Parts: sequence; structure tokens; C-alpha cells
Amino acid sequence: MPLYLFAFDDRRVLYFSNEKEYNTNLFVSITKIIKEENMPSEKVNVVLTTPLEEANLHKIRSVSGRAQVDLVSSLILAERKGDLSNQGKLDALFGHAEVVYGWIHHFPKNLLARCPRLQWIQTMSAGVDRLPQDIMKSPVRITNASGLHGTPMAEVVLEMMLMFVKDAPSCFHMKQKKEWKRYIPKVLKGQTVGILGLGVIGKEIARLCKAFGMRVLGIHRSFQPGQTIPYVDAVYSREQLPQLLAECDFVALAMPLTQETKGMVGEKELRSMKATAYLINVARGAIVDEEALIRAFEEKWIAGAGLDVFITEPLTADSRFYDLPNVIFSPHISGEMPDYELRATEVFCENLKRYIQGEPFLHEVDKGKGY
Repeated sequence: MPLYLFAFDDRRVLYFSNEKEYNTNLFVSITKIIKEENMPSEKVNVVLTTPLEEANLHKIRSVSGRAQVDLVSSLILAERKGDLSNQGKLDALFGHAEVVYGWIHHFPKNLLARCPRLQWIQTMSAGVDRLPQDIMKSPVRITNASGLHGTPMAEVVLEMMLMFVKDAPSCFHMKQKKEWKRYIPKVLKGQTVGILGLGVIGKEIARLCKAFGMRVLGIHRSFQPGQTIPYVDAVYSREQLPQLLAECDFVALAMPLTQETKGMVGEKELRSMKATAYLINVARGAIVDEEALIRAFEEKWIAGAGLDVFITEPLTADSRFYDLPNVIFSPHISGEMPDYELRATEVFCENLKRYIQGEPFLHEVDKGKGY
């Protein structure tokens, strides 16, 4: 039986025959070894716009010796405060940047103009609706942190639903007033939830709702007749939205904000809901017509809403949402979790490795769809 030997350098020797392959130092792919040997040696300039823990910064710098990593968050903050003493240094770093990583709100407004060599942006968020249009229309590739938010955001949806059926706000007010008034709470089991958006977040909401014995309906952008999705009893098309709304005790919004979904829930849709139904929004504030929503509360078109997102954030002190008793809200924290920075950085590190090796990205944004 012939035995072949390939010696790439003094560290790596690969033997293989017609039947078996032997790798003396755990390199498992001939293709990977050849790719590494032929890989160009030019530096990849990476700019980080968001403050990161030292451990996460180390993870990024450990991805490859080709990565030249510069953390510029302090320079951006100083510039925003009017301190231009280091503007030349910041301009030089952006001028050579090929890759940018961070939260979108930490990017300078003129990011594209300042980064003439920019090839790829990795956002720490899943949504990219806040990226400037010049970037969305440019050849720059965009990846996001999609997939990280399913668990925390689905849990917030269930939290708000449980607060409504158990009337948790009344218990809080009783404690404040030192009152004791017994009542009969409702249960989620047997109720119907409609989920608008069946991506990672929507599917996790469906799974949790099923665990509570709920009937689950959903709307999927790429709906196909006869389509089935785990934990979803029925999938509707966008055109069937009024029919879905009329059947639901809870409606949960879990889709990205795009030109197609902006203002998707307005007066017509709110009037299609049951008077006893609740709206839960952990997606984006602009998906809902807020003026119509406030009227819906005041005129009792619906029973209430759980809102984690708003068109204007933070809410202004005179916002009417503060005074509505049938609104439960949180300050846009549904996607947060203690190790979020680590998880997002792990996605970036994997994509940085893929970028350097010329491999397909994880979670690349389709600019045409907006997500």
C-alpha cells in the first residue's frame, strides 16, 4: 500500500494512504493547512469603537497574528465631548481600518467617509436599522450578532404576559398602599398568542409559550403554504395579519425594523385585536404607530401593552406612556444579559477568523431585506 508524506515545515508533517490519514499534530484538514501556507501576510487593521473588557480584547487579538487591533472608544468619546486634541490620531486609525466592531451608537456619524479602506462592519447588536443609509448602500459587508437574543428577549415576553395574567401591577400597588385585596388571577394555559416574526427570537417565544400550554400562531415573512415551524400551531402570511390578530389574547412583536415593517401595527391592526388582548413589543418602537397605540389604551380597543422599545428613547419626562395604568414597560433591556459582551465578541472572533481565511461569514446582513 503506497504511503505519501507531505512536509510543510519543521512543525507539521502529514502522512496519508489510500485508506487512512494520519496527522501528527492534530491538523485535521489538508485544505486548511494548504490555505494557511498560502495565506497572504498583510496586516488586517481592526478598529474597536466600543469599550471592551480586557479578556475580550485579548480574545480578539489572539485570533490571528495578522490582526492589528486598536481600541478607539476613548478617542471617540473625547471627540464627541469637543476634545479634538487626538482627532489626527483617530483619523489615522480610521483611515487604515479594514474592519470595525462595536455598538452602532458608538460609531461616528461619518464612519464611512472616515474609513476609505473599510471592508466589513460587525455590529454588537442584531438590528442594523440604525446604521446610516450610506453604509447600507455601500459595498461594505455587514454582519450582526443575530442569534444571541432569543433567550433573554423571549423571557421578557413571558415575563410581561405573566405580569398581565397574574395582575402583578395590582400586587405592587397594594404593597405600596399597605392593602390586602384578594382576587382571582388568570392563567396562560389555553390562551392564544400571535408572534409577528418567527426568526430566532420568535421561535424561542413560541417554545416557551408552548411550555405554558398556549396555542401559538405566527407570521413569517417567507411564508409558504403548508409550512410548519416547531412549537407553532399555524403560520399565517402577512396578508392574513387581521385574521391572526382577531384570534389572539396576546400579540408579540419580534421582527426587525425595515421599510416593510415600519408602522406595521397601526389603528387598523389595533382595532382588529380583541378588547381583552395585550400587545407585547420587544422589537423596535417604530413598528407600532404610538399615537394610535395611546388611543387604543384610552378608548379601550385593547386591554394593555408590555413595551420594551419606543420610537424616542429614553422616554421624555412628559411621555404619556408613564401615566397609562395598562402599560408595563422596561427601558429597552430585553436583549441584555450578564455575558452579552463575551457572546458578541465570540461571534466577532469567529467571523474575524473567517474573514482572514476567506471563508463565509456567520450572520451576514442581507442589505436588501434590512436584516
